[in-house]
Amino acid sequence: MNWDWNAVRDFMPLFWDGLLVTLQALVLGSLISFTLGLVWALLMRTPTRWVQWPVGIVTEFVRDTPLLVQLFFLFYVLPEWGLTLSAMATGVVAIGLHYSTYTMQVYRAGIEAVPVGQWEAATALNLPKARTWRAVILPQAVRRVVPALGNYVISMLKDTPMLMAITVLEMLGRARLFSQEHFQFTEPLTVIGVAFIVISYLASVLMRTLERRLVR
Repeated sequence: MNWDWNAVRDFMPLFWDGLLVTLQALVLGSLISFTLGLVWALLMRTPTRWVQWPVGIVTEFVRDTPLLVQLFFLFYVLPEWGLTLSAMATGVVAIGLHYSTYTMQVYRAGIEAVPVGQWEAATALNLPKARTWRAVILPQAVRRVVPALGNYVISMLKDTPMLMAITVLEMLGRARLFSQEHFQFTEPLTVIGVAFIVISYLASVLMRTLERRLVR
C-alpha cells in the first residue's frame, strides 16, 4: 500500500465542506440538547404528576430508541404527516432531541447535588422561586455538570456520521463519495479519522477551560 499525497490534495476541498457541515451539526445539536435537557429536568421537578408522567414517558422513549431510527423517522415519516424539514435541519433536531434525554439526567444529578442549605437560605431570604432557580440553584448545578456535558459533546461528534444516512454529506459522507469516485479509500478515511481526533481533543480542552472558569 502506497500513500498518495495527490489523493489527499484532491480530497481536501471536499473535506473542508464536510468539516463545516459536521461542526454546524455539532454546535447546533449541542445547543438544542443542552437547552432542551434543562427544560426536561425542570419539568420533571414540577409537583404535578400530569407533567412528570408525559415528560418521563417521552424522554424514556427517545433515550431507548436508536438515533438512526429517529433520523429515519423524522426524515421519511414526518413528511407524510405534512411536516417537512431539510436533511440538515432533521439531523440537527434528531441529535439535539436524542441527547437532550441524556443531558436531562446530568442536570438532574447536578440539581440534586446542590446542598439543602442553599434551598433553605433562599427560602429564608424570601427569594421568589424563579430567582432562586436562576441566581442560586442553577449556577451551582451547571458548574458541577460541565465535565459530563463535555463528554456528550464528544459523543455527539462521533454520531454525526449517521447523518449520512439521510443524505447529509458531513466528513464521512464526503470521504465516501470521494472514495467511490476515485477508488481510493485509505487517504480520505485517514484524513477524517485524524480530524475527529483533533476536534474531540479541542472540544475537551474547551470544556476543561470552561470548567475552570466556572469554578473560579
